[in-house]
Amino acid sequence: MRKCEVRDLGRIGYAEAYELQRTLVEQRKQGLIPDQLLLLEHPHTVTLGRNGKLDHLLAGEDALRAAGIAFCETDRGGDITYHGPGQIVGYPILDLREWKRDVGAYVRALEQVQIDALAYFGIAAGRVCNCTGVWVGDAKIAAIGVHISRWVTSHGFALNVSTDLSHFQYIVPCGLTKPVTSMAALGVRASLEEVKARVAESFGRVVQYTED
Repeated sequence: MRKCEVRDLGRIGYAEAYELQRTLVEQRKQGLIPDQLLLLEHPHTVTLGRNGKLDHLLAGEDALRAAGIAFCETDRGGDITYHGPGQIVGYPILDLREWKRDVGAYVRALEQVQIDALAYFGIAAGRVCNCTGVWVGDAKIAAIGVHISRWVTSHGFALNVSTDLSHFQYIVPCGLTKPVTSMAALGVRASLEEVKARVAESFGRVVQYTED
């Protein structure tokens, strides 16, 4: 079975994590490293994907600054989203030529990782037709946005564990006028470490890895 190195980076700024991803992607393309799964938190940050619409940002620069929220444009797919403390972000750096050369299958796999991890904590999550991500009822609990270059992936998923959901007021999350939720809002109290462990285990099973 293929190997994947899981790295817990703790809390790290978005720009720093983005540069690390770029470095790892180039190393992976050259075959210098095995596949990677980066697990981390970001400080308060709003990111706009390459297909995003700026009018889905509901606050101006001054309002974001007053709230302590950074704004970053990025090259991932998807629209606008929020990252912050209490949210587990996963950035897989994978060579899909060694798994499936199928972007749709990869996105569905990332969704399944979250669905399986949440099931462990008693949360029945699933998909919504034509809406990428993971949902509990009509509320989104995990967002997904990826970038793929020569079949090597970057960016990934964001799972709301104990996220302060009030920060989503500054955006139209992922361009959808639907509510967001978190594990804590659903009454599940779990530490980030516990959830990261389950996400890593689920990731290994769904994408067929042994953890390195």
